[in-house]
Amino acid sequence: MKISENWKDYSIIATGDGYKLERWKDVILLRPDPQVIWRPSIDMFSYPGLNAYYKRSEKGGGHWNIVKPFPDEWTIDYEKLSIKFKIKPMGFKHTGLFPEQAVNWEYMTDLIKKAGRPIKVLNLFAYTGGATVACAKAGAQVTHVDAAKGMVERAGENARLSGIDTGIRYIVDDCVKFVQREIRRGNKYDAIIMDPPSYGRGPNGEMWKIEENLYKFVELCAQVLSDNPLFVLINSYTTGLQPMVLKNILTLTLKDFKGEAKAYEVGIKTEEGIALPCGAGGIFVNE
Repeated sequence: MKISENWKDYSIIATGDGYKLERWKDVILLRPDPQVIWRPSIDMFSYPGLNAYYKRSEKGGGHWNIVKPFPDEWTIDYEKLSIKFKIKPMGFKHTGLFPEQAVNWEYMTDLIKKAGRPIKVLNLFAYTGGATVACAKAGAQVTHVDAAKGMVERAGENARLSGIDTGIRYIVDDCVKFVQREIRRGNKYDAIIMDPPSYGRGPNGEMWKIEENLYKFVELCAQVLSDNPLFVLINSYTTGLQPMVLKNILTLTLKDFKGEAKAYEVGIKTEEGIALPCGAGGIFVNE
């Protein structure tokens, strides 16, 4: 497991009974987490300083319950990489950032800086741009693609917060259709990042189901890799999709390129002294 443990503005205070209690700088939030099937060590709903908790509805979805007032949005720093992000609680328990991904940001930053050549990165299903900001800060040219206009706009805000004004191309599009057009245009990239959802729809109703579409999509993406790619990273939060599945997909689809595929769980340490599992990662690296 690769564990994110270098945050100062974020921490997991406690976990249990399907919830995690988090500190986002000066704001304390309690959110559901399906991996947390053990008993809590404290009563998290009565935690001093708790600002809000997210409660799921039996009919689907859910809503935020405010305990103590807090800003609509605020900024947190990831000091190790000198990058910043806007945090804003949204629907379906999200805040606009996945802090555990910091471990991948650090790895990609190191690869880009050590490459000794210009690196073009394609970030697909790129959300609010955590990986985009990290790679651009490291000196890469990044193309950021997501089907949700609001998330792409937030990525631009995060880049500007981190002092990045150039080097990022923002695209609102269905990721599959964008890659198909890049193939026709003959555009190539030295690195690809993807964070595909379990299920999703593109802006024109395009359907995505990870078990049915991921292998074909990685095969497609191989066609926009440069002759000497630096890395291809797949993140997955799909329950039941093991890290070895990602490694196998990368090994089989990128067999014509120099490099090696690795796979791992992604986690983040908690103040209880445990590591909370937060999905899987697979990376094909040419070091």
